[in-house]
Amino acid sequence: MIQVEHLSKTYGSTSAIQDVTFEVEKGEILGFLGPNGAGKTTTMRILTGYLPATSGTAKIAGFDVHEDSLAVRKRIGYLPETPPLYPEMTVEDFLHFVARIKGVSAGDRPLRVTLALKRCNLLDKRKVLIRKLSKGFRQRVGIAQAIVHDPPAIILDEPTVGLDPRQIIDVRNLIKSLAGEHTIILSTHILPEVSMTCSRVAIINRGQVVATNTPDQLMAQLNSGLGYELEVEGNAEALAQHLRNLAGIQSVQVSGADLSDGLPENRRKLSIALSSSSDDLGRQIAATVVRGGLGLYEMKRSRVSLEDVFLDLTTEEKPLEVEPEAEPPSSELSGGED
Repeated sequence: MIQVEHLSKTYGSTSAIQDVTFEVEKGEILGFLGPNGAGKTTTMRILTGYLPATSGTAKIAGFDVHEDSLAVRKRIGYLPETPPLYPEMTVEDFLHFVARIKGVSAGDRPLRVTLALKRCNLLDKRKVLIRKLSKGFRQRVGIAQAIVHDPPAIILDEPTVGLDPRQIIDVRNLIKSLAGEHTIILSTHILPEVSMTCSRVAIINRGQVVATNTPDQLMAQLNSGLGYELEVEGNAEALAQHLRNLAGIQSVQVSGADLSDGLPENRRKLSIALSSSSDDLGRQIAATVVRGGLGLYEMKRSRVSLEDVFLDLTTEEKPLEVEPEAEPPSSELSGGED
């Protein structure tokens, strides 16, 4: 549905993005994840025809963004970071206006507007002036204007920024409900948005895509993603040494000797990392604790999070492998806007 190949944008001698390559399959939600200034908004603006690329190509529903700009705009719904609303219009009138400029026929507009209102839970706000709505409802109106013409592709730039937790959940559920019928790119720097909403992730850093995969596969690529956290009473150092001798355990760290850790005097915490090739060693670890005569107060699994992957890629600048179908992008420095 959306193909981006070797997309670059420069401002004079400064690169905002360079050699950006990724694809979004029909009905998929792709999380376009990166820190502020990484090039997310620049990429979104190129895809929506608001900004020309310096080089590279982007196609949406088979139409080239540059050569067939009008055809592309008819097939996308776009929600920029600040929703493009007219505060003195009612919600319903605004959506009718958007439907008309999006080319929806006069006979189809009432149905399209009603469906957008219903999908975005705005039916009881249809006669309300937009300026009287809360930020959360204005964001819903922004999404409604992006889908009122039933586009096959939807591009959302930071759709939950500035919302309270309840509003974030509502907007997140709304976006998830659009999957399948629509292909969605969700640009954000908020990690929970990606893990709870998106089926696949593209991470961009300093203007280049450094990884593309599902959240689970990205976490698996960083390392095995599995370890254990223990809280024990007794000789934790001796236990740690026994655990290090178990095949499949990569490292064991002991903490809790400092009173600032908040543990009773004789209790310690152990952080156990498993090697990437090991099986789950939970039973062996618990048996080792029992044989050592230590009191086991807590034992829980720990997994690498998407936050760990994000920090590894954007702080250490150590890229993971991209998916086989995507070409690894070249390294570059970026500038300009996000």
